[in-house]
Amino acid sequence: MSAHAEEHVVTRDEVISGTQTPVARWLKMSCAILAIVGTLAFIVGAFMGVDRAWQAVHFNWLFFSTVSSAGVTVVAVQRITTARWSRPVVRFMEGYVAFLPVAFIILCLSLFFGRDHIFPWTQHPLMIEEKRQYLNIPFFITRDLVMFGIQTLLSIWYVYTSVRLDVGIVPEHGSAWAKGIRERMRRNFGEERRELHSTHSLQGKLAVYIVFAFSLFWIIMSWDLSMSLDPHFQSTLYGYWFFMGAWVGAIAAWTLITMAWRAHLGRQDMITDVHFHDLGKLCFAFTAFWGYLTFGQYLVIWYGNLGEETHWARLRLIAPWSWVTVAVVFLMFVLPFFGLLSRAAKVYLPTMAFFAFCLVLGLYLHRYDEIYPSIYGVRPDRTLPFGMWEVVITAGFLGIWGLCYIGFMDAFPRMRVVLMTSPYRDEVQVPVNAKTMEPLPAHE
Repeated sequence: MSAHAEEHVVTRDEVISGTQTPVARWLKMSCAILAIVGTLAFIVGAFMGVDRAWQAVHFNWLFFSTVSSAGVTVVAVQRITTARWSRPVVRFMEGYVAFLPVAFIILCLSLFFGRDHIFPWTQHPLMIEEKRQYLNIPFFITRDLVMFGIQTLLSIWYVYTSVRLDVGIVPEHGSAWAKGIRERMRRNFGEERRELHSTHSLQGKLAVYIVFAFSLFWIIMSWDLSMSLDPHFQSTLYGYWFFMGAWVGAIAAWTLITMAWRAHLGRQDMITDVHFHDLGKLCFAFTAFWGYLTFGQYLVIWYGNLGEETHWARLRLIAPWSWVTVAVVFLMFVLPFFGLLSRAAKVYLPTMAFFAFCLVLGLYLHRYDEIYPSIYGVRPDRTLPFGMWEVVITAGFLGIWGLCYIGFMDAFPRMRVVLMTSPYRDEVQVPVNAKTMEPLPAHE
């Protein structure tokens, strides 16, 4: 599927000159306004002691952080599989990493100052001794900050090595804030072929660590930051279901962002229908897997008929939560699964954009449906706690994420210049010793 994308090999000058179109000023301004308004709204809510201000931050943090973390992990998987098809578009996903340091700061604020507004068990003694020990607050805060911190550092390290490979051979340009970083990247940058292989070798190790960290840490953090909101519920499938939703959302967002960059840069020659066909196949495959996990978890809970499990599912199937649950199933499975069966739906951009947007919106509602029912339980008035706090704080998160992403994409090359244009680009398909440049035996 990648052969078509590489029939025409663009020159280095074509790639560089064709990817430097500045981001529209109005877009940056819009993100800044959203970020300021959302931040101010949260500050007001926090000082007023409004629980929903913290709760809105929490479920939005889970949405944006898991998508950003999953995005870098998808990039790492591209390295593990030595994928060639994604070279023109994978940098668009590497930009997700820019939000992770900000996410770490927000997590610190939530765990140190907002936990009593978010987690019911911090104010009511837990009846189960094992859970009381596991959800001991110092242990709870320490493990989540350590896990997310390690994941953030690994992600930054990986993307740094990827960007450095291009910055080392691209003429100086980009945002002023990153000039010092680009200069540091160029120091001791050696001969292109050797740098390509040494970077590829290092990334092979980092990519494996990132994948393991993503899967293990988000399973545990899903127990802590999502499932623990209902301290009487537990599911062995919950962690996989949680991070696979993020995986699907990250790929769907990548599809939408790639469409936007293609239109903005006007590079239909480098970003072709084949790329959207591949992205569509990824969306289709993983929405099917998410649906499998969802049904698998629900089936076991229904068939087991244990009160400590069924109450969690039943709550989400009664008013006012039921319509959110049904919407999540339709947006994250029914529509994209049946809609993306054909090739035509994947390569025709309006339909691909529609189904990708369904997946992103579905994941957003999914995170809401995980958090709020566990906090509010049965609502006698049947009103949905979704209003000004959720809308404004979501807008703030969107603005912050957008500013981080645009800042990254304005500071560094927007495509993998070396892997698209270097005469040695396909040598990385066969591992070599980065010091001697001799091919390694297959088992190494």
